[in-house]
Amino acid sequence: MPVPRRAAGALAVALLLTSCTGPSGSGPDERADSILQIVRDTMAEAHLRSAIVRVTENGREIVTGAVGDSMTGIPATPDMHFRNGAVAISYVATLLLLLVEDGTVGLDDRLSRWLPDVAHSDRVTLGQLAQMTSGYHDYVIGNDAFEKVLYANPFRAFTPDELLDFAVPEPLLYEPGTNWNYAHTNYVLLGLALEKATGRRMADLLEERVLGPLGLTGTRASLTAEIPEPALHAFTSERRTALGIPRNTGFYEESTFWNPSWTITHGAIQTSTITDLEATAVGIGSGELLSPESYRRMISTDLRGRTRTQPGCPTCLVMDDRYTYGLGIVISGDWLLQDPMFAGLGAVEAYLPARKLAIAVAVTFAPEAFDAKGDYPNSAQTLFARIAARLAPEDAPPIPR
Repeated sequence: MPVPRRAAGALAVALLLTSCTGPSGSGPDERADSILQIVRDTMAEAHLRSAIVRVTENGREIVTGAVGDSMTGIPATPDMHFRNGAVAISYVATLLLLLVEDGTVGLDDRLSRWLPDVAHSDRVTLGQLAQMTSGYHDYVIGNDAFEKVLYANPFRAFTPDELLDFAVPEPLLYEPGTNWNYAHTNYVLLGLALEKATGRRMADLLEERVLGPLGLTGTRASLTAEIPEPALHAFTSERRTALGIPRNTGFYEESTFWNPSWTITHGAIQTSTITDLEATAVGIGSGELLSPESYRRMISTDLRGRTRTQPGCPTCLVMDDRYTYGLGIVISGDWLLQDPMFAGLGAVEAYLPARKLAIAVAVTFAPEAFDAKGDYPNSAQTLFARIAARLAPEDAPPIPR
């Protein structure tokens, strides 16, 4: 049932904070108040329902807090759980590099070594899957057939084979390694290949090699739509066009428990917390688990000058200082990040190595955030960029695409 739209100013705002320490660790950090003011200002401007934020520098907390409502009358809190989406891509890429280090697989191994029955697998390498230069179509973005099925029943549980059937049989968009396009398809295939190569489940591999060593106690994999309590609730209008809802009719539905089985390889579909997102920013962004050579590969900007837009490829991009894809990580200016957005939730976890500065934000959206078609931007990017510019003006991230 559609929910009536309401003014952003009517959104009840609550603020919960943990202790914040200054650079010396001896008292409150004076930057905390200015960060929270940025959060409040961005919430009003971007029509956010809630925002959770955690910022640290050199391992010391600057601020951890939550603003707004999870549900009407129920404040968001810093301990709430939410889906981390593409953040798990960086975990899978880290796992791949660790398996390369111990000789289990190679970045130049053909996908056909592990998945010989997959179309084009004899032309694509594991490294190309990780860097998204394989040429496979995306089964999500620009795929009308998949969108129709997903939005007809957002609670549906998809199998990996069902997802791949939407994209893999298509001709490759380009010769592998000659261009770049964002495609969820790559990491579904990569996950399946690593499971075959090791004979182990992805969830177990990630827990043993990545999540555990990084100390991510609040991050867990699930093949259901479950979210541990307390859960941050999300709401969206994105099915408006698919359901044929007229523009002048209010439409805003809860999406918290939509099934995330379509998002990435099974075993890497996860829920997390703002504390674990910040720890991810530090651990992945610093290359804590990797050898120096593997870390250099992960954050390489060698795609710059080698990619292009392409007709029929909505996610083919020119890599530049605003956005360059490494191995499972985005390089924006001098920041290393991931920025998931789906089902009414947006987030960013980002790290500035030179300052050991980590920023993690997660947001949900009020009705006014959605346009007449039900589309909406990832305002977590805006919030991250403003906090980053306040704390590191000399390394302010470029304006997002």
